[in-house]
Amino acid sequence: MAGRFAPRPTRTTVRGGQVGVPAGVPRQASVAGRVRTYVPPGPLDLRLVLGPLRRGPGDPTFRAMPDGAVWRASRTPLGPGTLRVAAQGAAVRAEAWGPGAEWLLERVPELLGAADDPEAFVPRHRVVALARHRRPGLRLTRTGLVLESLIPSILEQKVTTDEAYRAWRLLVRKFGEPAPGPVPGRMCVMPDARTWALIPSWEWHRAGVDNKRASTILRCVRVAARMEQAVGMAPEDARARLEVVPGVGPWTSAEVVQRSHGAADAVTVGDVHLPGIVGFALAGDRDADDAVMLSLLEPYAGQRHRAARLILLSGRVPGRRAPKMPVGDIGRL
Repeated sequence: MAGRFAPRPTRTTVRGGQVGVPAGVPRQASVAGRVRTYVPPGPLDLRLVLGPLRRGPGDPTFRAMPDGAVWRASRTPLGPGTLRVAAQGAAVRAEAWGPGAEWLLERVPELLGAADDPEAFVPRHRVVALARHRRPGLRLTRTGLVLESLIPSILEQKVTTDEAYRAWRLLVRKFGEPAPGPVPGRMCVMPDARTWALIPSWEWHRAGVDNKRASTILRCVRVAARMEQAVGMAPEDARARLEVVPGVGPWTSAEVVQRSHGAADAVTVGDVHLPGIVGFALAGDRDADDAVMLSLLEPYAGQRHRAARLILLSGRVPGRRAPKMPVGDIGRL
């Protein structure tokens, strides 16, 4: 669930609450790229908006810098590209490099929530109203790209986030390509569909990815063009198309359209933690299941994902009653 827990000051929250800043990361020498200036229609928190796109603190496709800038490396329909966005007063300066630069710059407004309508949201609970008041810069991003959210979401199925983040980091660094432009550190663009399809079975194993998840990714990349066409559909239709692929269910499709479409109503079901968090925040019921969660979120119909995101950002989560799930590594077997 994008924005799962309350933000911490020194690192990213699980699946994108607010992006933390890596300390001591040097900026490389500047190389001019294509530039665009965008003026958002209201308050905008770059790290809060783009946080859900970051897959762990070591994500090679994402960097948040001490100067407030956010860097993303993406594989666009026109090829690899790197985008840097930074606030400049009331405006946002976007600079891009690589074959996909023009494509990335054209979609900066949607990436920063221009297609989102926060004013359509009406809080029905005090905890939600307070979270919204404290986070006026929250808008729902829309990337316009499916595979870059679909593949890491599949990696996150049925494992701890640490295991999924490690697998994404290892696979992208080994089989991706260097991000174009004067990127900070070692940034990479994720592999193209053909490269994903040619990854040997033992490399999936070394990255800790079991055969079920690897097979699901292979089925998706073999119909990559059809997957990307889902961007032009309504979120529910897009989810239906994604779920045609065996191994992609409601949990995964919701995680994807939240990012690719900015779907305000795509609440995640089938999650281990989310029902209990929502149930605890809205009704004091830490044992709530999906049915109870959906019932509690019914007053937010049309905006259920935004409501869940605000609940997660509120920090009102139940305390642990058991040790954390142990992190496995099948690559050692």
